[in-house]
Amino acid sequence: MKNKGLIATVIILFAILVGTFAFEMGKSTNQSKAAINNTKEEKTVGILQFVSHPALNEIRRGVEDGLANKGYVKGKNLTIEFQNGQADQSKLTTMSQQLVQKKADALVGIATPAAQSLANTTKDIPIVLGSVTDPVSANLVADMDQPGGNITGVSDKSPVKKQFELAKELLPAAKKVGILYSSTEDNSKYQVSEAKKAAQQIGLTVEKYPVPSTNEISQTVQVMGDQVDFMFIPLDNTIANAMPAVVNEANKKDLPIIPSVDTMVEQGGLATIGINQYELGVKTGEMTADILEGKSAPAKTPVYTFKTGDVIINQEQAEKLQIDLPASISKNAKFTGGRDK
Repeated sequence: MKNKGLIATVIILFAILVGTFAFEMGKSTNQSKAAINNTKEEKTVGILQFVSHPALNEIRRGVEDGLANKGYVKGKNLTIEFQNGQADQSKLTTMSQQLVQKKADALVGIATPAAQSLANTTKDIPIVLGSVTDPVSANLVADMDQPGGNITGVSDKSPVKKQFELAKELLPAAKKVGILYSSTEDNSKYQVSEAKKAAQQIGLTVEKYPVPSTNEISQTVQVMGDQVDFMFIPLDNTIANAMPAVVNEANKKDLPIIPSVDTMVEQGGLATIGINQYELGVKTGEMTADILEGKSAPAKTPVYTFKTGDVIINQEQAEKLQIDLPASISKNAKFTGGRDK
C-alpha cells in the first residue's frame, strides 16, 4: 500500500512538472511571437517642408506622431531626414534631390511647392502629401480617388462656404470682403476662385488683393482697411509666414480677419472653421506608415479629405473688435486668446 501511495505521489508531481513546463513554453512562444509582431524593419522617411510657420510646423509634428502611432519611432526603427526650403524654390529642388539620394523609403511633402518639387524629382519613391489643397490642379495626382502614380496623401481643403457663413454671423453688417493671397502660389489661386464663389453666394462683394511677395503685405493690408469690411485669407504659405505683420496692420484699422486655419486664429485672426493642422499631420504620418509596411500603395490609395472642422474663435480679438458672440456659435466653439488667459 505504501508503494502504491508513493507511485501515485510521483505521478502527480510528474504531471505538475509537465504542466508547468508546457505553460512556460507556451508563454515563451507567445512572448516571442509578440516580439516579432512588434518589431518593424528599420525605415527612412524624408520630409520636405516648404517654409516655417506655425501651421506647417504643427503638420510636421503630427507626421512624426502619426508614424509613431503605427510603430515607427524616430531613433529606434525610424530615421527621419528633414529639410526646410524656407520658401526658396532652388533650395526645394536641391533638397528633393538630396532626400532621393539618401534612398528614403518614403517621402512627405508639406505644402504644395514642396510636394511638387519631390514629384519632379522621383517617380519611384512613394510620396505622401501633407497640406495640399487641390492635388489634381497641382498636377500631383490624376484623380482624388485613384491617384494612379507614386503619390497620395492628405488634402487640407477647408470648408470655405461655412467659413463665410461664420463670418456673416459674426459680422452681420459686412458687405464687402477682401481676399489677401500670394500671386505666386498656384495653390492659392484655386482657393481664391472657390472663395469668391462662396462669398458671392451669401451676398458679399469680393475684392482680390494679390501680393507678389511679403514686402508688399503691410501696405496692401493698410489699403484693405479703408476699402473692405473684413479680410479673408486662404491656405496661403506666404501670407501665413507673414501673419504677425498682417495682424499688426489689420489691428490698426480694426479690420477683422477670417483665416482658413486654426493656427492663424491663434496668431490674431478673429475666427474660422478649420481643420486641426496637427491632426492633419497625424493622418499623413499614419498613411506613410501603411505605405512603409506595404499595406497600401499610393496609386490606389484615395487622397484623404477631412469632412468636418472645428469652430475656432480668438476671444481677445472678438473683444477688441467689440463683437458679440452669438450663443449658437460660442457654445460649440474652441477658444484661443483672451478666454484662456
